[in-house]
Amino acid sequence: MDVSRIRALRGPNLWSRHTAIQAIVTCEGAERAIADLPGFEARLRERFPELGDLIPSDHLDTVSMAHALEFCALGLQAQAGCPVTFSRTAQTVDAGVYQVVVEYTEEDVGRLAFERAEQLCRAALDDTPFDLDGTLKELRDLDEDIRLGPSTGAIVAAAVARGIPFRRLTQGSLVQFGWGSKQKRIQAAETSFTSAIGESIAQDKELTKKLLHAAGVAVPYGRPVDDEDDAWVAAREIGLPVVVKPQDGNQGKGISVNLTTEEQVRKAYRVAIEFRDDIMVEKYLPGHDYRLLVIGNKLIAAARRDPPLVIGDGEHTVRQLVDIVNSDPRRSDGHATSLTKIRFDEIALARLAEQGYNADSVPPRGTRVVLRNNANLSTGGTATDVTDNVHPDLAAAAVAAAQTVGLDICGIDVVCDTMLKPLEDQGGGIVECNAAPGLRMHLDPSFGKGRPVGEAIVGMMFPNGDDARIPVVAIAGTNGKTTTSRLIGRIFEANDLRVGMTSTDGIYIQGKRIDTGDCSGPRSARNVLMHPDVDAAVFETARGGVLREGLGFDMCDVAVVTNIGLGDHLGLNYITTVDELAVVKRVIVENVAPKGTAVLNAADPIVAAMAHHCRGDVIFFARDKANPVLATHRAQGKRVVHVERDGIVCGEGRKKQRIPFSSIPLTRNGTIGFQVENAMAAIATGWALGLPWESIEKALTGFVSDAGTAPGRFNVFDYKGATLIADYGHNPDAIQALVNAVENMPAVRRSVVISGAGDRRDEDIRQQTEILGDAFDDVILYQDACQRGRADGEVIGLLRDGLAHARRTKHIDAITGEFLAIDTALDRLRPGDLCLILIDQVDEALAHIARRIAEAGQ
Repeated sequence: MDVSRIRALRGPNLWSRHTAIQAIVTCEGAERAIADLPGFEARLRERFPELGDLIPSDHLDTVSMAHALEFCALGLQAQAGCPVTFSRTAQTVDAGVYQVVVEYTEEDVGRLAFERAEQLCRAALDDTPFDLDGTLKELRDLDEDIRLGPSTGAIVAAAVARGIPFRRLTQGSLVQFGWGSKQKRIQAAETSFTSAIGESIAQDKELTKKLLHAAGVAVPYGRPVDDEDDAWVAAREIGLPVVVKPQDGNQGKGISVNLTTEEQVRKAYRVAIEFRDDIMVEKYLPGHDYRLLVIGNKLIAAARRDPPLVIGDGEHTVRQLVDIVNSDPRRSDGHATSLTKIRFDEIALARLAEQGYNADSVPPRGTRVVLRNNANLSTGGTATDVTDNVHPDLAAAAVAAAQTVGLDICGIDVVCDTMLKPLEDQGGGIVECNAAPGLRMHLDPSFGKGRPVGEAIVGMMFPNGDDARIPVVAIAGTNGKTTTSRLIGRIFEANDLRVGMTSTDGIYIQGKRIDTGDCSGPRSARNVLMHPDVDAAVFETARGGVLREGLGFDMCDVAVVTNIGLGDHLGLNYITTVDELAVVKRVIVENVAPKGTAVLNAADPIVAAMAHHCRGDVIFFARDKANPVLATHRAQGKRVVHVERDGIVCGEGRKKQRIPFSSIPLTRNGTIGFQVENAMAAIATGWALGLPWESIEKALTGFVSDAGTAPGRFNVFDYKGATLIADYGHNPDAIQALVNAVENMPAVRRSVVISGAGDRRDEDIRQQTEILGDAFDDVILYQDACQRGRADGEVIGLLRDGLAHARRTKHIDAITGEFLAIDTALDRLRPGDLCLILIDQVDEALAHIARRIAEAGQ
């Protein structure tokens, strides 16, 4: 078994809406059916008993080694605690070659599971040992290390429940919610609204207390100290007992409480100075330690925090009791679980000594043995939810404290006897305000019910049910994608929306190209959705990107499929038939939002059939009003777009909206058929999005398909009285559409300049010149700079073969170099002639043509 070309499908893809690892697996001989491998299944189950029913024992003749790899990769992740359920193995056209797809929740974990699954299968095949427990621990540790922590995870889960898209920006907790101009970000419990000044104030405990005191909020008296001696002086000034803590600490680090002697104060100072340079001493408030969570202008949750402790049973030592408590699966070394393990360190030993114990002491049954003075969860404490007990005045004091400091999310530390009374009535006070507070104690408290903290944060960031989405349009098809994309972008602009667009020639933000090359894949789409100056996005969605990585978005408002052609990359990536190609193209249709729309070409049966895969509405378009698919849709009262006399008509039931061809210069009064179809698709998109008809028509009126607006898309020039057309058409369907267009344009003599893409099938390359040979008098063949795996002269030979039975072509030239071929054609042109140049290097070729026109004095 050979595993190759492992890819991560990071968005909705050909196989499912799940993120997944995809690999090409080649099985030789008996590996194609594990029934032919004596003892293999038994050895595999012996090494991985949890496989269970994943492998159907009664159909082993249909289960290959690739299937076994699939089941193991899925099963290992599931046993490691990852919530994965989807996997699939598909036979390719090549015997013994399979595509294996397995869902993942964390990419690194999915990749590692694939590697370990391969090792597991090989161990069963070779009858060698496999460390299952070690592998599962490795996967669990990796998953715990890289997955979102409980605080960030709860916020993300709440956003997902609201339909808000998210993207994790780092391996840490930095997450973007929403797209384009509607985006906002979080990092754990910090948000785009969190004030840097507010955080700075919260870190300065002394400044915080001054501000809160000035605002009338109860706080304990205290002051900063310069050294150990000053700490004892301050303690006597304030009055014992006291608290010693870092002035800008967090998570309870370096804090010592309820200090009653000089020795304790000095020792506490030495502990605190190890964490921070600035130390303060403040009055110790008796009572319980509470944490109140304020989000926006509301108190959302409250918890009583208890210090880490064990309860004696008269049998076990303190150390053993700590080990027993730490064995709770809710406890871990970090913040990935609801509780943290109790630390058995010098601080714990010192606290034991104060109670007359050491690590090997056996406390009497029922005795509470406290291991730390502070009650932070990060040091092993526990939390009990008391939200329903908070007195309104106390809640108001917490909100006032958060607003005084200037934090949108604030953890308020309160010390008092009870939550049932105002602070003033019980001598309690607010001891700290914390930025980026931990949320674990409120989400999953040790006792009591969890609170919807994530929902509250998302509600504050995106009020009134806002889903933080901008309009997203995805366009797929063999031909017309780029022009249709630009038309739709122009319609958005006519509605004063800032547009981000991806295409085969770059990324455009507000009309400015910020990246060049083929940018029709998911990475470019994600880059546009991250841009803060984008109000609407238009994505040309190519087959290659979908196969390579999936979509760059979870769903779109409108999916446009223009057509499915015969010669569009068939034979690549195991896509060998038009039907298989259609499955790839329809991925955008399958991922239309429930309230979105698919805009489909009714004249293409393969495209029309995609309607059944759309969760939202469907608008069909076709030039022929009598098209049966269109007519049926119209009869059902649904939306259709078609040609009627000298314009494009949009109809729904008895309602009609007409845009004349005279308002769409792109179509040359309706004579350029494929441009009419591009315009219909764009109009249908604007209609689907509910944009005003006036703005749609205005956008079409101002759109001209020139080299600046739509480079390489039927750009028409005048050259010494001859008509020159430059186009990037590179497949048989595009060639036929171009031939149909130029036959409506008068010409004395027609010539064409063409090359061929070496990565196309032989028959597709030949078919292009078979079409051209019946429409053009002269054909100039050229070999471009990149032959894409073909030998020199091979592509030109195939193009020449296509002209063998040409009915019109009389003169054929073969030239090396695109620009030389263009020059040869231009030198032969006479007034009244027409020349179609099928360019390969779009920008460079158009620049060359522009220079030649300038040299001619035009």
